[in-house]
Amino acid sequence: MTSHLPLALSLLGTFASHYAPSVLAQKAPAPPPSTAPSGPPASSAGAPSLPAAPPKPSANANATAATSSAAISNPGSMPVTTNNSTALCEFCQLRPKYFDGTKTHPYCSKTCANKKATANGSQATGSANSTNCDFCHNRPKYSDGTKTHDYCSKACARSATGPHRKMTSSGAPTIGTPPAPSSVPPPTANRPPAVCQAPGCNNPPHPGGHEYCSIAHKTLGETLCLMCLQEPKMAHSHFCSQTCIDDAEGKGPMILEVPAGHVTFKNVSDQFKASWRHAGTVCPPVRRVYKILVPPASLAAYNAYKTGVEAKGQFASNGRSEGNENRRWHGTRRICNLGDKGHTQFCGAANCSLCNIIRTSYDISLFGKKTGWGRFGKGIYTSSTSSKSNDYSHNDCKSNLKAILLNKVVVGKGCKMTQDHTSLTTPPAGFDSVLAEKGGSLNYDELVVYSNDAIRPSFLVMYEP
Repeated sequence: MTSHLPLALSLLGTFASHYAPSVLAQKAPAPPPSTAPSGPPASSAGAPSLPAAPPKPSANANATAATSSAAISNPGSMPVTTNNSTALCEFCQLRPKYFDGTKTHPYCSKTCANKKATANGSQATGSANSTNCDFCHNRPKYSDGTKTHDYCSKACARSATGPHRKMTSSGAPTIGTPPAPSSVPPPTANRPPAVCQAPGCNNPPHPGGHEYCSIAHKTLGETLCLMCLQEPKMAHSHFCSQTCIDDAEGKGPMILEVPAGHVTFKNVSDQFKASWRHAGTVCPPVRRVYKILVPPASLAAYNAYKTGVEAKGQFASNGRSEGNENRRWHGTRRICNLGDKGHTQFCGAANCSLCNIIRTSYDISLFGKKTGWGRFGKGIYTSSTSSKSNDYSHNDCKSNLKAILLNKVVVGKGCKMTQDHTSLTTPPAGFDSVLAEKGGSLNYDELVVYSNDAIRPSFLVMYEP
């Protein structure tokens, strides 16, 4: 009997090691639930970790396990899906649909609703807008000489396709511009979803109807590069870098819409309002401003002319701009809808003066075709008075807006006149232009130059009639 005790003890130990853990696990109380994290956990590489998928019956369990393992080890190889995709905005597919307390709208915000409407409008109008960028719908698609790409620039391509996916502090991915508002709570009846309009910011805007979360980001939004719309522009430039300058000039002629909150928009619209001088009239509101980009060769010819005038007059040394350059208004005829919302492509009509001027600048050989004469001879006429140039702005198209051009003009040494000199074909000897002043035969001023290279269109301004 004693000799069998070691064998019995061994059998008891084997039984305890095999069955005791499972029994204890069945009877052990469940641990208390932990606090849910505020966002999806991120892996050490910064990529969001994937939730464990529930088991599914499969005819090939090994193949399924291998696929799941590959997806987890390389989360960028396949999209992360959620079970509530129908609750996401139908345009951006990133934010929850807006619920106003009565019904759920198909989009997360007015911004996405407007972008969807613009995209639909571009498709409906066919060739009128088919050459615009597929992302911003405002700028022409980029052509490299071999083919035309879907987007106007690398910035829009990155924003649309998301190769520059960033991570928020919680580990959630953000794509494009504006990024997904990970810090904004789900929409409620009282607060629709919104994010700061500064590029790369996920924070909600400052309360009270503001578009930015801080003064710093407001400043950034007001000074963005007009080409990439990502970085602040350089001083005395519309662009952030030489790369964007070269990119913009290389795509000319074209027009770039200036955001309504931008300092450039305010600067141009303020000049329009301040120079509206017709008594008994109210200055109409400016609705859109476009920066005009002329081809490099055209810009070089203008700069060479300005340098020559400066060499003669030494204006910069006397505190003026080089060549005594000034900005002056010019109203003309518009056949197409260039400048209206979504219309940034030039038409091919030979009699659309607006498109022809923006595309190739002014041509003094066309003088007199509209009016038949000029008070100060055969020249190119502009004015510092926007309301005077408004008299020459005409629509031969259906539009709720009128168009006017703000130009860069090399004034140089101007000859002041108050009476007509219809026989002039060049400035009086010793002068570079004619400054026709108010009084005498004129109610409002005029500036006349006699060289094509003395003037270039700089901004297209759209305003209410």
